[in-house]
Parts: sequence; structure tokens; C-alpha cells
Amino acid sequence: MFKKIIHILLKVIFFIILSSILVVAIYTVINPPITPLMILRTIEYAFSGEEIRLKKQWASYEEINKKVFKALVAAEDARFMRHKGFDWKAIEAAQRYNERMKGKKKRGASTISMQTAKNVFLWHGRNYLRKALEAYFTVLIEAVWGKKRILEVYVNVIEWGHGIYGVEAASQYYFGKPTNELSTYQVALLAAVVPNPRRWDAGKPSPYIRKRANWIIGRMNSVAIPKVD
Repeated sequence: MFKKIIHILLKVIFFIILSSILVVAIYTVINPPITPLMILRTIEYAFSGEEIRLKKQWASYEEINKKVFKALVAAEDARFMRHKGFDWKAIEAAQRYNERMKGKKKRGASTISMQTAKNVFLWHGRNYLRKALEAYFTVLIEAVWGKKRILEVYVNVIEWGHGIYGVEAASQYYFGKPTNELSTYQVALLAAVVPNPRRWDAGKPSPYIRKRANWIIGRMNSVAIPKVD
């Protein structure tokens, strides 16, 4: 009986790994139609009585204003082009900070690759299983997708407000125009709200968001992004 259980478990594990690799491979050429977060948010809004909204608009890497990518890399992951999915320097710095500031809000060190893995394939949470799966999918997308596809998927699936997903949808919602018509400051405002898009509003920025946007602009020229083919 024990051997049977082990055999079944191994089959299940093999099936899960094979399925995950196939999905990642498929998403190399097919854009993710929906994410777990979109589903969870819709359910959340339905039960809370809030308006159910789902605004999303996919745009290719070539179609999106390159300042968007620079602003997000500057804001979220300055070493994006130099690491393999995990920024170990940032992880060590975050660990040192959290040890010093016990009892205060913890500092994270998620890269854009890690955020993309979480947003496309997983639920939001802080338990060890979710973090382990996030690391697994991060390794997969770095190996299969590459930096350009990761960045393209990232800007098209992350949340930018109540029911707003993707930078083109956010650009239209907050500024009434596509990303290619945004100013550098407007692009920086969008990047500035990414850590907490349901609290902050790119269209009505607080003094903190304005300050953060100016900080992002100051870093944009020092970061690299994938080139257009």
C-alpha cells in the first residue's frame, strides 16, 4: 500500500511539473487570457457589493512606450537585465533591513520576474508553499520566455487600480490616451502606484506619489531594457 501511494504521488508530481512547463511554453506565443488575481478580485468585488469591473487591454512590447518599461524597471527592479530571476543583493539587503527593523513593515525584494510568475500563475499570499512555487515559476519563465517576454507579460497583467489590468488600459483610464502619447512624468506616475494600486491613484497623485514619480524619473536613464527586434 505504501509503495502504491508513493507511486501515485510521483505520478501526480510528474503531471504537475509537465503541465506547468507546457503552460509556460504555450504562454511564450499565446498571451495569458486571465490570471488568478483577476478571478479573485472579481469574486471579492461581487461579495463586497462593489462594482465589478474588468478593464484589460493587451499591447505588444513593440507597441508600448519604451519609457513605461524603463520607469517600471527603475521603480521595481533596477538590476532586471543583470540577474537570472532573483536579485540576491536586494534579497540580502532586505534581510538585513528586516532584522534591524523588527516589528516594522517588512521590506521585500521581489524582482519583476518573480512578480510576473506570481501574477500569471499563482495567488497572492505569504506562505512558504506560494513562495516556493513562485521561485519555481520564476526559474521556468527566465529559461523559457527570456527578459523581453517577461517584461511584456508583466506590464500587461499587473493591477493598476480597481479592475484595471495592463498598462494600456491604465493609460486610457487615468489619462485618456495610449502609452505612446504619455509624457515621461505620466509614465512615472503609473510606475509609482504599482506597489499598491488600489490605494494610490495615478490620475490623482498624492504628494508622496509625485515625489516617488520624480525619483523614478531620476533613475530611468540608468537602467537597461530589452531591445526591440
